[in-house]
Formats: sequence, structure tokens, C-alpha cells
Amino acid sequence: MNAKFLGILCLLIICFSCKNIQEENPEDIVEEKQSEAITESDISKLKFIEFVPSQETEKITENWLEYIQLKEQVSLIKKGDFSYFNDNKEAIDELFKSITKTIPEELNNSSILARIKTVETKLYKLGSFANLETTSKKELLSTIKEFLMSITNLDLQMNKTIELESQNIEKP
Repeated sequence: MNAKFLGILCLLIICFSCKNIQEENPEDIVEEKQSEAITESDISKLKFIEFVPSQETEKITENWLEYIQLKEQVSLIKKGDFSYFNDNKEAIDELFKSITKTIPEELNNSSILARIKTVETKLYKLGSFANLETTSKKELLSTIKEFLMSITNLDLQMNKTIELESQNIEKP
């Protein structure tokens, strides 16, 4: 009798001690991921000073295809489209190699090459953050802002270089 009682007691303890696995509702997961998704309105709310290329700079860069391609990717990133980073490391490498090789002569100086290297670094950082599932929305927005600021600094440096070259300063 004691053996039956102990057996039933053990069986009841085992049954009640099992964890109840609560199924996650797939709708909750989708809503959570959508709240973490970056939208165009989120990016447009970022506060930074944006410089655009001047008319002289645009004339010089109008045939610089790699720079135009980079600007297209920037416009997609501003819309919240990060598909460029999906298994595309080789294309990014080739883009920046060709940017530095095909830079127009008027813009080929160390300050602009440094800004291009900064843009490349920020793009890689953005790509790694965009591909991580553990990145918070705040971190990703901060990284996007850093990248956009590096692009605007490149544009500003190109404008300043062209402006400086257009000045005719006579030396005594």
C-alpha cells in the first residue's frame, strides 16, 4: 500500500512539476519587429546639418558614376531600405575601390580621400548594425545619423575644395 501511494505521489509530483510551455503568438512577434523597424519618417526626424553639392561640384561629379551610385544608396538608406547590405560586402568593397580610383582630378586631394574613407567606415558600421537582430532602434538610428553626417561632410569638403581652387589669390 505504501508503495502504491508513493508511486502515485511521485507521478503527481512529476506531472505538476513540468513547466507549462506557453506558445508565443506569431502576431505578437510581427508587431514587435514592426515597432523596431526603421521608417523614412524616423530617419527624417534625425537632427543634423545637411550640405548638398554646389553647382560647381555637381558639374565636376556629374560623370563620376561611382559617386552617383553612392548617392543612390544614400537615398535608399534615407527611405529605410537596408537591402544593400544583404550579403553584398564584395560590391561595397568594389564601390569604394573604384570611387578612389576614378575620383576627378579637381577633387583628388588628401582631405577628400579621408572623407571618402570615413564614409566607407560608417557604411560598414551601418551594414553590420542593420544585419544584427540585437540592434535596438535607437542604436540603428544613431548609426544612420553618423553615416549621413559623413556623407554631408564629404559634400561640404568637395564644395570647399572647389571654392578654394576657384579663388585667384596672387602671391606678392
